[in-house]
Order: sequence, then C-alpha cells, then structure tokens
Amino acid sequence: MIDWPTGYGRRVLAEVDSTLDEAARIAPTLSGPEWILALRQTKGRGRRGRDWKDPKGNFAGTLVYRPEGSPDQIALRSFVAALALYDAVEAVTGRTDGLALKWPNDVLLNGGKLAGILLESAGQLGGVSYLSIGIGVNLRETPMKEWLEPGAVWPVSLLSERGVQVDPETFLDVLAAAYARHEHSFVTYGFAPIRAAWLQRAAKLGEVITARTARDEHSGTFETIDETGNLVLKTAKGEITIPAGDIFF
Repeated sequence: MIDWPTGYGRRVLAEVDSTLDEAARIAPTLSGPEWILALRQTKGRGRRGRDWKDPKGNFAGTLVYRPEGSPDQIALRSFVAALALYDAVEAVTGRTDGLALKWPNDVLLNGGKLAGILLESAGQLGGVSYLSIGIGVNLRETPMKEWLEPGAVWPVSLLSERGVQVDPETFLDVLAAAYARHEHSFVTYGFAPIRAAWLQRAAKLGEVITARTARDEHSGTFETIDETGNLVLKTAKGEITIPAGDIFF
C-alpha cells in the first residue's frame, strides 16, 4: 500500500468539465497543494488548446499549488512531473523497458504516447499565484485515430502494452508519492539532479529529430536540454536552442 504524501490534499470527482478548470476555481482557497482526480472529464484539453479525449478508465488529474520561485523556475515542474510519471508507471508495471520521456511533456511506451503533461498558471506583476499541472494517462483506452493531430505519436495504453489493469485512484496514489519525492529533490537541490535524471530517460537523445515551433522547423541531433529546460539541437547551421515546440521523429 502506498502512503499518501504528507501535506498534499486529495479530492476525487465523479465528473467535472476539466481538472485544470477545477484547479483554477479552487486555487484561491487552498492552503496547500491539492491533487484533483476526475473519473470523467467532459471538456479535457491538451497543449495549445487541443482537445484531450478522455475515455472511461483513464487517468485525468491535476496538481494545483503555490510554488515559490521565478516563472522560469516554476515551469521546470514539467520535468518533475515527467519523472514522477515514469516512476509511477514503473511502480505499477514493474518494468521500464520501452519507457521514455519525450521533450517537452510526454511519456512514451514502446514508441507510443502513454501520457501527457500540461502546465497552466496565473499571477500578477510577473509572479505566479498558483501552478496547475494537468496529467492525462492512457491506463485502459486510447483515443481514436481521427482525434489525433497530423504527425502525432500514436497513443498506447498500459493495458495494451503491458497487459496491466490499474484503476485511476490507485494510480493517483502512486503518482502523488512519486511527485512528492521529486518535488522535494527539486526544492532542496535545484534543477540539476532533475535534469540529469530526465536525460537518462530521454527519448531519441543523440539522434536526429525535428522540432517545430510556431514559426519554424528545425532538424538536427538532440544534444541535451540546457539548465533552463530548453531543447538543444546540433544542426547543419550550428547549435540552436528551442524553448518551446513539438518534436517529431
């Protein structure tokens, strides 16, 4: 049995529009970090406003809290969440083969997309009042092909790839414990150990990939992520740094 991490709240909702929307509604009233799990979402969303389809039995959750630090530092929680997801999947399956982290915010299993992470925040005068980390995991089902954007990684589930059945509430317990461990490391030691651990689990590190931003497309060797979480590519025109975008391979 997994011990729930001290200091973290836990609420499970039978149905909600979006756990990210619920996080925004409750954030002003919170005295500490709170995990929200929806057994059904009616209006889930992903990056750049894309729909996040949420078949029954999958995981749809958000952690909302008030972290300290600059907005740039707070944004590095996407890597903290990715490591927590990696550990949670390992814990419920007992295996790490085929498991990898895709920059900037996906978890892959056997080359398919198992999970995604979305950060949202609100604040004033350049500060962050609260941070919401939305997480979706295909525990049982995968979205239909027609729901996918062009070039997207094909979705997979824990059930399809591992034959493992785990319910959302059990997965929440495991994920929350893993996140608390990595959050403690981040707060205590900074980004360096998080970055090193993430790179050890990175998909296509040292290989040629394509990165697409809102304006450009670049192909090159995936060299690393830098100390601020940016993607570093070695291209024919030299080394370039990409703060945000999507990668394809």
